[in-house]
Amino acid sequence: MLAYSRRSGILALAAAGLALSTGQAAPAEKADGIVRVKSAYSFDHTVARLKNDIAAKGIRFFLQVDQSRLAAEAGVKLLPSTLLLFGNPPLGTQFMTANPNAGLDWPVRLLVVQDELGGVWAVYTDFEWIKRRHGIVDRDAQFKMATTVIASITASINGRA
Repeated sequence: MLAYSRRSGILALAAAGLALSTGQAAPAEKADGIVRVKSAYSFDHTVARLKNDIAAKGIRFFLQVDQSRLAAEAGVKLLPSTLLLFGNPPLGTQFMTANPNAGLDWPVRLLVVQDELGGVWAVYTDFEWIKRRHGIVDRDAQFKMATTVIASITASINGRA
């Protein structure tokens, strides 16, 4: 589990073993507050790699929603789509103490989707966009930490590890 130091006000990455093992983040596309990271793996393998990386970092995993299965149950055809919810309460709650409405964006949501061409993507909301959305001006270190962690998690699908 990630450790939070009240004195320093930032998470202790070393204690959680979150050093970027690959040294390189996954190449990402960013537009309109959405970050898309191309996976080098199949849909199912991408979901598994992301979940394994989240667990290896000691981050709490809350929920997996198979949106394409839910669509099929409703008689709707949807390309593969799975939503992962995870987070670290000592970090995520820092955003909610700055603005309770930030709870709309926490825990972290990471969407794995397959496009019409068979490409697999991990998609999430840009933390800088969340910061602006909620007018949070006094949690820069925490937003930087969240950005570093999600980059590390999505690096697990870039095929360079």
